[in-house]
Amino acid sequence: MLNRRLVLTLALVGAVALPRLAGAEDVPVIAAASDLQFALTEIAAAFQADTGQRVDLTLGSTGTIATQIRQGAPFQMFLAADEAFIAALHAEGLTRDEGVLYAEGRLVIMVPHGSALRADAALSGLAAQLDAGTLSKFAIANPDHAPYGQRAEEALRHAGLWDRVQPHLVLGENVSQAAQFALSGNADGGIIAWSLALAPEVAAQGDFALIPKDWHNSLMQRMVLLPTAGPVAEAFYDFMQSPEAREVMVKYGFVLPEGP
Repeated sequence: MLNRRLVLTLALVGAVALPRLAGAEDVPVIAAASDLQFALTEIAAAFQADTGQRVDLTLGSTGTIATQIRQGAPFQMFLAADEAFIAALHAEGLTRDEGVLYAEGRLVIMVPHGSALRADAALSGLAAQLDAGTLSKFAIANPDHAPYGQRAEEALRHAGLWDRVQPHLVLGENVSQAAQFALSGNADGGIIAWSLALAPEVAAQGDFALIPKDWHNSLMQRMVLLPTAGPVAEAFYDFMQSPEAREVMVKYGFVLPEGP
């Protein structure tokens, strides 16, 4: 069963990851896809240690954040899990420029300890449970607005399992909530971000296998400054492209684009 610490950790998605100092009105709010929960929190802490500057993080599904930006949310920077959302916002004049690629994400199937479901890259364990009629619940992020949910659907379709698994699906608002569902003990497992599965507090709760990247469209992740971005957000944007930040991203399984 998912321990209380992990429930709390994953439930933090959508909340401010680093607390705002009283009266610090110039602290920029950085909106980011929830697959970045652990990596970006670590990078933001390193940024503060190196520069003395703070950023506040709010995390959620890329599609939901894009909608919030269209509705005037006061974000200064956006790190999306799918660059198509950045392109759409830029076409609408809602970003400073086209932004830059910062990572490529990957999917894993993850199952909690004690689950009858086997975590394997070919999803043959999932197929076997469907064949046997023993699959209870299976978690993915909501494909309607979460890129990791969209790619999970594509991978399941590639494996020929989408139609059969649909009655068993539980949908997370974002991929971090899907991870919470997958490891809760109320589901047999799920498809989540590799970056979440590699976090020690998540990895300790189950087993995972990396799904082949050619089973789904790429998760090319792009970040961009928004028109209201100030100097601290600009500095954090640059820091995300630094060797220090890139090292953290590699630790959490992200494939890095060419760059500094």
